[in-house]
Amino acid sequence: TSDAPTLTGPPINAVSQPVTYNEEAAKASAAAEVTEELSSPSKRRLTKRGIDDPCSPQPQGYGPKPSADSADAFLAFRTFHDTALNAPTPQGYQRSFVDLQASVDANTYMGLYTLKTYDTIKCQQLCDAASLCTAFNIYFERDPTLAPAEACPNPAGFTNIKCTLWGSGVTTEAAQNKGQYRHDFQVVISGSNGYTKNSPPDPQPGFDGPTPFGGAINAPGNYMGQKYFPGVYDAGKCAGACQANTAYNSRRPRSDGTFDACQFFNAYVLSKNNVPQGTYCSLYTKAWGRQYSTNYGQYRGSDYYSVSSSYGYTLNPQSSGHI
Repeated sequence: TSDAPTLTGPPINAVSQPVTYNEEAAKASAAAEVTEELSSPSKRRLTKRGIDDPCSPQPQGYGPKPSADSADAFLAFRTFHDTALNAPTPQGYQRSFVDLQASVDANTYMGLYTLKTYDTIKCQQLCDAASLCTAFNIYFERDPTLAPAEACPNPAGFTNIKCTLWGSGVTTEAAQNKGQYRHDFQVVISGSNGYTKNSPPDPQPGFDGPTPFGGAINAPGNYMGQKYFPGVYDAGKCAGACQANTAYNSRRPRSDGTFDACQFFNAYVLSKNNVPQGTYCSLYTKAWGRQYSTNYGQYRGSDYYSVSSSYGYTLNPQSSGHI
């Protein structure tokens, strides 16, 4: 459920983390979560990350490396910068940022692949093959040849070329991972490029849409409530939430046999200071048009929460709202 911790990027020792996101399972999980919340408080679960054995050999990368084996030399290595600046932008994508010394760190992380070359087209193909992937980040990373430990605190380094996939657009503001120390070994990043797909979310069975909106719907009435799902932008979770609300309400009709049916939902990405947080779903008993999509964001204290990728879905056929 959304109470489980959400990965914001690959673990520090990962060289591969294939995408395992399943749309149907996510939709069913979202519906079950909404039903549970309507009936009782949700439960929190924790997970743990694994670590390598001390001083164990690490999978070797394929990227070039500077003659001097240091973090400073890695960051200054001209080959990384030239490669990033000259990399082609895949068709159907727009370049979100170029040649940063940090990788994306956000709630919408999907998976990681290590490449043999700095190949934006290959990374795009991996994104296109992954359900709900809407962006990717490709970069050079300085990694240790051995898992750093007390007996080997600063092993020799090598270069991995990493391709991470994301379930939302990627932004300069989201590129916050500048590396870290592993004992005395410094992991750093260079030549980091981000690319975002130019496409709407998928249609949802039983709904018309997606209908593109400017901002989020700000309607004068018929509002049922909202649901937030951290992680990948997935309108299917909103569809599941909408259907779960209708099912729950239909089992508890008013004395005249009527109940509130979810006839329409607005799905969008909510970002904090331009860093995507996840999927936001607003549910309604009536469909609303683009003229009501006027909520573009707001300040909460010093933080600005913005709306993007806003789309509407209308139930078809409409529910009678009567048992």
